[in-house]
Amino acid sequence: MKQLFTIFGNPVSHSKSPLMHNLAFAGLNIDACYSRYRLENGEMLREKFFELGLKGANVTVPHKEFAFLACDSVDVYAQKVGALNTIVQREGKLYGYNTDALGFLKSIEKYRDAKKVLFLGAGGTAQSVSMILRDAGYTVTILNRSEARLQKFEEAGFETFSFEQFVPKHYDLIINMTSAGLEEEIFPAPKTILESVIPTANACIDVIYGKETPFLKLAKSYNIPTQDGSAMLLYQGAIAFEHFVDYQYSFEEILPYMQLALRLN
Repeated sequence: MKQLFTIFGNPVSHSKSPLMHNLAFAGLNIDACYSRYRLENGEMLREKFFELGLKGANVTVPHKEFAFLACDSVDVYAQKVGALNTIVQREGKLYGYNTDALGFLKSIEKYRDAKKVLFLGAGGTAQSVSMILRDAGYTVTILNRSEARLQKFEEAGFETFSFEQFVPKHYDLIINMTSAGLEEEIFPAPKTILESVIPTANACIDVIYGKETPFLKLAKSYNIPTQDGSAMLLYQGAIAFEHFVDYQYSFEEILPYMQLALRLN
């Protein structure tokens, strides 16, 4: 019987995950199909998962925290942050994993000298990645529009600022962890704040992939190196695929098929 997988999100039409996973399924001769599902209400995620008869799913914004609540068991990274992006069904129970964190850490390996990091945004991706970066020796500061979302980070011991409180200083990496710029030409923070920190950064990174966001355009105008979310997408996807196939194939076997998706339009 063909195994079914999907990605839950809103928006989700832009996602390259179906192409990545379907190319890997085909390349490895696995009888499976991966689709997209636009989910309006994250509280319905568990119900919809079983209704669709899924073996597994990925979860993107804004449902990563709802995905955590939908699972019967979650991995250590998900436990730390209360958010996850990969779900696998085994014998009627849902097992959740956070592959964002490991994927992102691998995607910034080339910035070996970077230690001070500024996150723009305080959502589920920022929560998961902040923990693993700190464990890896980075100093992470969180900047967000509202103070309410910063509470979790403050309780975890991170330096945090709302837009009104922010005091500019040097950061090696500035990373947009929001969806700002995905569908509308907007910045993840006030332009005045961005212009106060971008010129001295080593690089600017956006978790959004497949387009040059206003944030990355601004960084390029200052001749600052930029990187979109393609590498993170690729690496977290390959790690998620390992979970989907219960480790019957290795990261190294999966990756070449998924890389094809990023070369295709």
